[in-house]
Formats: sequence, structure tokens, C-alpha cells
Amino acid sequence: MPIDATLPYDDSNIFARILRGEIPSKKVYEDEFALAFHDISPAAPIHILVIPKGPYVSWDDFSARGADAEIAGFVRAIGKVARDNGLVAPGYRLLANTGGHGGQEVPHLHVHLFGGRALGPMLAR
Repeated sequence: MPIDATLPYDDSNIFARILRGEIPSKKVYEDEFALAFHDISPAAPIHILVIPKGPYVSWDDFSARGADAEIAGFVRAIGKVARDNGLVAPGYRLLANTGGHGGQEVPHLHVHLFGGRALGPMLAR
């Protein structure tokens, strides 16, 4: 069910629980700013989620409250994950759903990184 991205951060969300080690994940990258892991229901041959380690609901929340180092570190982590998984040359897609109209289901900022095949049009027409 889509969430309201203006609500306060809920530290019981699934990504917060993954960050705390309460729920296992198939980790592909981790540093002080970000964690990246395989999606449990992949929508492409490569489907990795990249999340900041801080308690941010959405891009709006992150850009307003995140420290410059956190923001830069998160963006760099996304690029590293794409490079490390061989996605740069063939191409890949980044997707961040925000709020109800955007289809956000988990109230923790996350970026979907899709690749491994041609992905087609971004939205159905």
C-alpha cells in the first residue's frame, strides 16, 4: 500500500529493521552512508535496492535534512553499485518512488537499481 512521504520516519519499517540486522538481506555493498542489497522480488535480472543509513522517508526529506556528506556518500554508493555490477556500459535504470502517487511502499528512502536486460519504456502509456 502506498505511503504518505510527509509522515514522520517510522523506525519499525522493513529497511530500518534490515539496517539493524533484525531481518537478513543479500548484501552487495555497504559503507558508512549506504547499504545495497538484492530485492527479494526482482523485477529485472539485476534488481538492487540502495538505502541511506539515516532515517529519511523520501528524497525530499533527505535533501532537506541530510548532511552534505550523507547525500554525497549515498549518491556515490549508487554509482559504485552500478559499476561493480557491470551496469554502466549496457545501461541501467534508477527509480525512487515517493509518496502515495509515486507508489512508495516502504517509508524509508530507497533507490531501485534495475539492469541486466533492455528495460523498455519507463511508464506504460
